[in-house]
Amino acid sequence: MGKKDFGLEAALQQLRPFDTEKIKFELEQYATSGEIAAAIITHIQEEVENKRVLDLGCGTGMLSCACALAGASIVVGVDCDEDALALARANVAECDVDHVVDFVRCRIDDNAQLPLSNTFDTCVMNPPFGTRRKGIDAAFVRAALSLCDVVYSLHKTSTRAFLLKRAHEWGAVADIVAELCFDLPKTYAFHADNSRDIAVDLVRFRRVADELPPPVVSMADP
Repeated sequence: MGKKDFGLEAALQQLRPFDTEKIKFELEQYATSGEIAAAIITHIQEEVENKRVLDLGCGTGMLSCACALAGASIVVGVDCDEDALALARANVAECDVDHVVDFVRCRIDDNAQLPLSNTFDTCVMNPPFGTRRKGIDAAFVRAALSLCDVVYSLHKTSTRAFLLKRAHEWGAVADIVAELCFDLPKTYAFHADNSRDIAVDLVRFRRVADELPPPVVSMADP
């Protein structure tokens, strides 16, 4: 993905991960590593610096902190889990970017009405992959496109064909910015391996329609 920003990566590596006693499988909570976050933000810095940035499913605040440290003018992180938001606030304070980053508690689904009055230039997010709740990854993309013209989102490579095909139905065009290896550490008790590598895409969605079409993804019950 090009030149690394070792200073940014080092700062992000100091942030606190999910508390293993409070992490929630039903929300597909997995930590975004400092290495991946720094690589993404460095690669798309022109879309972040001096921009209004949205981070849906912000979790520990890793991407929110990365965007703020990279020069975003304002960052808003959204998550439905108060435990995660408390951790994200602590991480933002650790990075000394609490004057740039704010958080909103809201659940994202296919009919989400986000309580945000302003629009954003860019969304950068690592949404649930949809392993636990089918279609939730697409719901996050649609929610992001309702507020942003450009969305950068991490998705399992196995869902690439689906996302690229559906993008036009959501009033957007999509392309693959980078292919990455997501190092998933042992997070839950049922995980047998200490870590597992998952092939993921950094997908860029650009909105080309003035209005989003009606929802097209049927949300399954958890």
